[in-house]
Amino acid sequence: MKIGIVGNYGNDNNGDEAILYSLIQQVKEQFSVQNEDITVFSNNTQQTSERYGVKSYPLYYKRGNLYKTFFYTYKSNKRYMDGFDLLIIGGGGILMDFYRREAHLYGTYALMAKHSGVPYVLYGCGAGPLDTVTGKVMIRYMCKYAVNVSVRDHDSKELLRTIGVTRHIDVIGDPAFTMFKERNNHPEKPQRIGISAVPVYNANYWPSGDVEKYDRYVKSMAENLDTLINTHNVDITFFATKYPQDVTVTKDIRNKMTRADKVDIIDRNLVPEDLLQVTSDMDVVIGTRLHSLILATNAQTPIIALSYHKKVTDFMRSIESSDLCIEINELQKNKQLVANAYSELIADWPASVARTKRISTNTHAEAMRGKQLLAKAVKGK
Repeated sequence: MKIGIVGNYGNDNNGDEAILYSLIQQVKEQFSVQNEDITVFSNNTQQTSERYGVKSYPLYYKRGNLYKTFFYTYKSNKRYMDGFDLLIIGGGGILMDFYRREAHLYGTYALMAKHSGVPYVLYGCGAGPLDTVTGKVMIRYMCKYAVNVSVRDHDSKELLRTIGVTRHIDVIGDPAFTMFKERNNHPEKPQRIGISAVPVYNANYWPSGDVEKYDRYVKSMAENLDTLINTHNVDITFFATKYPQDVTVTKDIRNKMTRADKVDIIDRNLVPEDLLQVTSDMDVVIGTRLHSLILATNAQTPIIALSYHKKVTDFMRSIESSDLCIEINELQKNKQLVANAYSELIADWPASVARTKRISTNTHAEAMRGKQLLAKAVKGK
């Protein structure tokens, strides 16, 4: 059996790499295949091939405008599609058009699979934002012809409903939830706080850069973290899920802090297993990146979210933790917000730990249901 996987992989975003790592493990367990039977379409074919021992081909071939790019990608990669027994599109937040690429790119792979007679699934994806007519059309097409469709949260399911997707949609959580690390060493009083940040509004990362907004974000993060340290005397460790972009912004934040003496930065590219260990080593994770929160939950570490994107807000709502979710633009209005949320989290620390363990167990079990959907997709082949 030959399996293809397509998503935003090989892009030094180790949240997405955690999804890929989990998917490869699920595929190998479900279908009893070897690494060499798996092909991943990646932004960095050498890195993906060497890291996972799989075959890898370019995710896309840039040619002038978007439409030329997708046409050439279809023409170049369809030959690989013909040899697959199943194509997995996902996971990650790929059912969107925020960057004006995803909906059309992954829709191109759905076209390849359909024209090759290869069954495909949309697997544990996040949906939104969706603002363009062509983006909505492509995603409706992808959903219409998929063998099955699963998303990572109920908000994604509801968004697909609003654009006209009427078929059955499973909610299985993020595929990265299959990474699991049981923990029984929570301290009586939390001291080590892990932080992930995102370079929002930075022109080198954000779709439309804005220097003033970026500076305000950095300043508000620095002030809130200074207040957290001064109020609770904690130690802070910054870590990155997208390297090196996240390290750049964490250094900017630390440079603005008055309590930089209580701050450490892990300045290296952390693969998924490393991230799981780092979040397990922390007592609390205050995360901006979605997968810093997911991997912390996998490691049964209590979390607070600083939301820069709908997907973070949706995730916190899905685990009934909206009270511990702060919109990043709100940080500018009150430098006590993070410290206040932390005070709420530790007010009954044993209860917070027990609740985190319960959430971790439930999200892991939900994600493992995804293997059944993969099996159904190739039933009878």
